[in-house]
Amino acid sequence: MAAISITAASVLQGADARVEQGIFGATITQGQVCYLDATTGKMKLADADGAAALKVARCIALNAGADGQPGTFLMSGDITIGGTLTAGLPYFLSPDTPGGIALIADVAVGDDYVQIGIAESATVLHVDIQNSGFTRAA
Repeated sequence: MAAISITAASVLQGADARVEQGIFGATITQGQVCYLDATTGKMKLADADGAAALKVARCIALNAGADGQPGTFLMSGDITIGGTLTAGLPYFLSPDTPGGIALIADVAVGDDYVQIGIAESATVLHVDIQNSGFTRAA
């Protein structure tokens, strides 16, 4: 399996979206999942099989940017993700693609379970990030 393929130009926040402003700490494309770097206060790409801090997903970027640039980040609510989803299925932080979103089948031994949201349709993801703190053991 692999992270869903996101068309950045198609990423749009829904009417119920809760957004926050922040600063990019790396080059990030809209639709990618981010965490807040506690040291720099900047948003960077989250990764389910990275170091502990990287596994704590916080939001999804709504615009692209590079280190030091301002950005808008979806904290919760609906997002047209710009990729093909399966309605009713939960989606998780990808362990294979930093900032990516994938199905649970991609979560392998040693990866953390970080649920990003549940697909409402083939294009809309209802984001409600759940950082479980659990790592797949077997």
